[in-house]
Amino acid sequence: MERDLKRLQEKWNRRWKELSLEKFKNDPKKKKYYLLEMFAYPSGDLHMGHLRNYVIGDVLYRYRIMNGYDVLHPVGWDAFGLPAEGAAIKRGIEPDKWTYNNIAVSSSTLKKMGLLYDWDREVITCREDYYKWTQWIFIKLYENGLAYRKKSNVNWCPSCQTVLANEQVEQNKCWRCGSEITKKELEQWYFRITSYAQRLLDGLELLKDWPENIKTMQRNWIGRSEGVTVEFRIKGTDKSIKVFTTRPDTIFGVTFLAVAPENDIIKELSFDKEKKEEIEKYIEKSIKKSEIERSSTEKEKDGVFTGYYCVNPLNGKDVKLFVCDYVLSGYGTGAVMGVPAHDQRDFEFAKKYDIEIIQVIKPKDSEWDFSKSAYVDEGITLNSLEFSNMDSSRMREEVTDYIEKKGYGKRSVNYRLRDWLISRQRYWGAPIPMIHCKECGIVPVPENELPVLLPESSEVDFTPKGKSPLSSHKDFMNVKCPKCGRDALRDPDTMDTFVDSSWYHLRYADPKNDKRIFEKDIVDKLLPVDMYIGGAEHANGHLIYFRFITKVLKDLGFLSFEEPAMALFNQGMIMDKNGKVMSKSAGNAVPVGPFVDKYGSDLARGTELFIGPAGKDALWSEDGITGISRFLERFDKFASKYNKLLVKNYTPKNEVEKKLYVKLNRTIKQVGEDIEGFNHNTAIASLMELLNLLYKEEQNLSFEFLNFVMYKYTQLISPFIPHLAEEIYEGYNEKDSVFLTCWPEYDKENLEEEKITIVIQINGKVRDRMEIEKDTTEDELLKEALSSPVVKKYLQDGNLVKHIYIPNRLINLIINK
Repeated sequence: MERDLKRLQEKWNRRWKELSLEKFKNDPKKKKYYLLEMFAYPSGDLHMGHLRNYVIGDVLYRYRIMNGYDVLHPVGWDAFGLPAEGAAIKRGIEPDKWTYNNIAVSSSTLKKMGLLYDWDREVITCREDYYKWTQWIFIKLYENGLAYRKKSNVNWCPSCQTVLANEQVEQNKCWRCGSEITKKELEQWYFRITSYAQRLLDGLELLKDWPENIKTMQRNWIGRSEGVTVEFRIKGTDKSIKVFTTRPDTIFGVTFLAVAPENDIIKELSFDKEKKEEIEKYIEKSIKKSEIERSSTEKEKDGVFTGYYCVNPLNGKDVKLFVCDYVLSGYGTGAVMGVPAHDQRDFEFAKKYDIEIIQVIKPKDSEWDFSKSAYVDEGITLNSLEFSNMDSSRMREEVTDYIEKKGYGKRSVNYRLRDWLISRQRYWGAPIPMIHCKECGIVPVPENELPVLLPESSEVDFTPKGKSPLSSHKDFMNVKCPKCGRDALRDPDTMDTFVDSSWYHLRYADPKNDKRIFEKDIVDKLLPVDMYIGGAEHANGHLIYFRFITKVLKDLGFLSFEEPAMALFNQGMIMDKNGKVMSKSAGNAVPVGPFVDKYGSDLARGTELFIGPAGKDALWSEDGITGISRFLERFDKFASKYNKLLVKNYTPKNEVEKKLYVKLNRTIKQVGEDIEGFNHNTAIASLMELLNLLYKEEQNLSFEFLNFVMYKYTQLISPFIPHLAEEIYEGYNEKDSVFLTCWPEYDKENLEEEKITIVIQINGKVRDRMEIEKDTTEDELLKEALSSPVVKKYLQDGNLVKHIYIPNRLINLIINK
């Protein structure tokens, strides 16, 4: 383009700041709209993959303010955590210096792009004024029985040298570095998210504007199962095992029980030396395996017979008790029924260990060979005492009633969801605000002593060593117990970074408050978030955690709403030419800063937005720059001729103007709908189409009409190409910014073009007719004609040689047979 784009950027970025265009005005006359993009890890300069998220949000922000909304659009940085600490260690610098330098670089890039964020509301999670309140939330959870400490086998990343939550393990690998996960027994802090499992499920019904796939992923992750918990007595002891099952209709077919290697019942039973060694060896081997490996359907199942038998309470039969690694301690009771005739896994296990197979359900209308495989479907019961010869679904209800009546067990609900493990053995995080006293036990830090400050990184050896770096910092660790005054120790762990991001949406509403986490009336007025934009990869992590914390704070009286965000949009990933996701670690990132310096912000935005539907993955190619650059040049050239006369209303004077007027109204309608639907590529395509038509008909249109159209056109293009749009709009000498104007409304009476009937001839004879819009192009008409069923029939026996077109009258297809 001929214009100095850098000067244009600087001019309008400065003007927008002077106009406070990015500010939430708190105007009671306007409707509130809270727009939020998931905030970023400050890992260096942003690349074009990151930029997509922010540009999508900025388009919506500009569109909303032009539609009369008072929009809250804050920005911040997810600054604590493994990504920043790992990068700092790799480069031999301190995490805080690395983090704040990256924030400065990324902030500069966002501002250079002209993205309209309310920078006065910026939050940075590693600052004291933020993590003070992260610690406060921890204490509130602890006070209400929702934060607790326990010893268990946890996911351990040997590379990052820290614990990971289940949601941070992907295909048995660390979400951050990709290392294989192992198990390690540690005493850790957990948040009792399982207490909110049903609420988290029920809340999904309120989220009408969340993508269905995200809601399905959360439903599956929470994993509600309805069934019955039955108690099996261990023969020869005073012990028993509780087993959860969703198939009580198969209970008469139980021939063994399997417990998880971690199940405490194994520690409570007595074994002879040989059996004890066999079991301990098996358990030691099992707990080193990942849950994915243990539960894999491709792996042959194994176990160890304990030598004990349990008694089936319904028929008094003895069933063998095994320790099996395919049973997971975190689901249900950590014990399962073995029903070989009706579960394929149990069938194969029984065959391997020569366990009896008892048929208790048979197909209704066919035979089944139980020597070859298990029958797993519904059917008719047998070998089930008085519950025989029933439909299995009916028997399921009746036997459950019987189990409850006899006191053998009770109906129950289980969830796949586990409690949220939040302890991290790393330096760069919010310190856990708890004190360990030999006399008083675990005591929370008094609220008036928050925050518990993270020591300067220069004072701490934070390289991973398998234990918390803070444990070696004596000045940090040594403290007086706030309850008894004796010597005590601080908790050496820091919190998972997902705790920081679980409540940031709330802090934006009242970011400067140093007396409270926020004022309830302010938060209740501004939240929930109206539109949340971010990646689908957070479905079972952040997007569950921030729902949980919102519900907790609501229950504690700090909020009046249940859900943090009422609408969610997942943008697609930007990929390189090889189909690999753009990232710094992959070495294929295109930094935003240098790109903008070379091409300008508008060209960067246009290329990102035109690359494809915002919700789909897209391949990045600098070839896309050429098409957008040419479009902007043509827009600039044309609009610069017709931005001298302010014409807001106009009545078309001739047929050509009427045709263009209809096209303008249809474009206004489509662009608005496409912005609402995040289909920016088709919105830009419709603007290109209108511009092409204007160039074509320019000589047949009045100067007044062209000024009228280009005023509307400039408004339409402004959310996508804001700097150039402002420069064009300035020529009208109306307001200080195009974004202070009202979004154009379309004329509902002039949306449809005139329809005409076209004759379709084949070899000169009339064979069909079709209704199309007047002045449809020859290529478009040919395409429509060839899709006609009548024409297709003739083409089955011949080939199209040529066609003859008479505008607005007929098309004659010459077909050679």
